[in-house]
Amino acid sequence: MKLDTVDGPILVQSSQIDLGDALPEHAREAIQRIASKYFGRLRSATVHFRHEGASYCCTIEVQTGALPRMVAEASHRDIYKAFDGTLEKVAKQLRRTKRELREDKGERWKK
Repeated sequence: MKLDTVDGPILVQSSQIDLGDALPEHAREAIQRIASKYFGRLRSATVHFRHEGASYCCTIEVQTGALPRMVAEASHRDIYKAFDGTLEKVAKQLRRTKRELREDKGERWKK
């Protein structure tokens, strides 16, 4: 499935962390890839990084179409692994939501 539109910006923010140029670009591309895989329309997305002790914590909020926001959070010592772990959680939420919305899903028989 191709991403139809991106209505709002994909914001990549941090609390007192220098993200450089590569990490925000990596985050935007990954979110667009995941959103286009499960739903064709991305309304908004926010990625926020912060320190939590010796590790980095990443929070991602994604809203696709008319669905409610999907929010996930993960921590890791490597900032890229923290982002990837969080993205996996958001992808799982999107995948489960898409599975629930499928029209070809059979109904359960009740006894």
